[in-house]
Amino acid sequence: MKKVISILVIVLAFTLNSNAQDAMMKDVKTISLEQTKGEFTQKGLTVSEGTYVFAVSNNHAGKDVGLVLVPKGKDASKPENHIKTAYVTAVVKDGKVEKSQATKLEKGEYVYFCPLNPTPQYTLTVK
Repeated sequence: MKKVISILVIVLAFTLNSNAQDAMMKDVKTISLEQTKGEFTQKGLTVSEGTYVFAVSNNHAGKDVGLVLVPKGKDASKPENHIKTAYVTAVVKDGKVEKSQATKLEKGEYVYFCPLNPTPQYTLTVK
């Protein structure tokens, strides 16, 4: 009997966890960014407060690409200021798209850039 109860508790825990993750992912929006040689094609963005996944595409940039997001005013050269969940989970090869983890953005300004295919810093405004 104890075994049956233990199994039911485990199954229930997995079911509740799965439902919570599904509900959370429904509220996640995607910000698509495209990189070409030396620049993002999106020169600045304004979005509402919320949780986002960054989808970064490499459109013949000539190098692998990535993404760094930093609160505006912080030193972008220091990794401790980077919002690590906004990093793509793998470098973006030519013709490919890679995504970040879900990243909660609160009101304010951020800068985004690519350190691999050096781009200018662009502003992301969250209202």
